[in-house]
Amino acid sequence: MQLEVRGKVLIFVTAAAALLAPATRAAERITLRNGFEMQCNHHAQVKGRVRLYLSSEEDNYAEFAPGEIVQIEQVPDPPPPPTSAERVLAVASPANPDAKLSPADLGEILNKASHEHNVDVDLLASVVKAESGGNARAVSRAGARGLMQLMPGTAGELGVEDSFKPEQNVRGGTAYLDELLIRYHDNIAKALAAYNAGPGAVDKYNGIPPYHETRAYVARVIHEFNRRVLAREAQARRSVASVSVPLKP
Repeated sequence: MQLEVRGKVLIFVTAAAALLAPATRAAERITLRNGFEMQCNHHAQVKGRVRLYLSSEEDNYAEFAPGEIVQIEQVPDPPPPPTSAERVLAVASPANPDAKLSPADLGEILNKASHEHNVDVDLLASVVKAESGGNARAVSRAGARGLMQLMPGTAGELGVEDSFKPEQNVRGGTAYLDELLIRYHDNIAKALAAYNAGPGAVDKYNGIPPYHETRAYVARVIHEFNRRVLAREAQARRSVASVSVPLKP
């Protein structure tokens, strides 16, 4: 499956997500001969090839020749996303009673930022969900603020004067994610890892750093991204089908 994450490059979303457990439950870790690791829900031998199912659905899979796979091992379920109480210290206050935007308001802000920076709107929505759950007043224990959880120093560099203002926060976070996508040649997994742990950590390990929090974060965002992409494509198919059905005389 291909998706235009940015107007410049076509990304294989399924393949990118496979590197970091896109499935709701990743039960197996696969080591490939080329050195890559990926996680899948389960696997099966189909017509002499190994089919790795990326979720419990039978139509969502990647396929390899047996010689391309070095090892298959069981892994525990990924940890659940942290709760709002665990992630957020500052929440809605009487002065800010509506910290969580309506879906329509948030969608409008994300669409605007998507067009300005040529970054897929579903990727932005997935980052916002993982970072703040849509709470514009969210503050992490590390001090990151707002919808896309900008650190004060990063926000200042991006020209964001108030990280609690949704449009400023999303514009700054999208600009930063755009910079990371360019830096890592549109490798979504690396860009997300750098967004979470910093580019220095990604450069140090030449890939996703071995931090449990970062790996879980990247897996969570890509899983949500894939879910949104599949929903978008299903809606498009339904729209085409409704137009294509001939009217009865």
